[in-house]
Amino acid sequence: MILVDSSVWTDYFNGKQTAQTDWLDFSLGNTPIVIGDLILTEVLQGFQKDKDFKIAKNLLLRIPFISMGEQALALESAVNFRLLRRKGVTARKTIDVIIGTFCIRNQLTLLHCDRDFDPMVKYLGLKIIDI
Repeated sequence: MILVDSSVWTDYFNGKQTAQTDWLDFSLGNTPIVIGDLILTEVLQGFQKDKDFKIAKNLLLRIPFISMGEQALALESAVNFRLLRRKGVTARKTIDVIIGTFCIRNQLTLLHCDRDFDPMVKYLGLKIIDI
């Protein structure tokens, strides 16, 4: 199962053509894709026009949903953040560490276009769609 990060969804809804958005466009309806609460929030909060917000919301609500927030995940994410820091990597966004940790914990593959996930691949075993 594939979790698609907000970095890809944002490019997708903005009409930016990348390898990741092409993969997503081809895979919608053909590949098991899920969306989490944190990603849903990140994507939808970026829309300025109500019409665009509604279109995106309707599309995203058709994708199987996973609740990501829980105490155990918060603790694991803090451990992973500290582990990365010991390796000399300072995560720029805590939410990305939470998303990466969620994928690792639930054996999900992540589709992203955000360099913040690269150290999680290298040091934590995060699985990604490598395009």
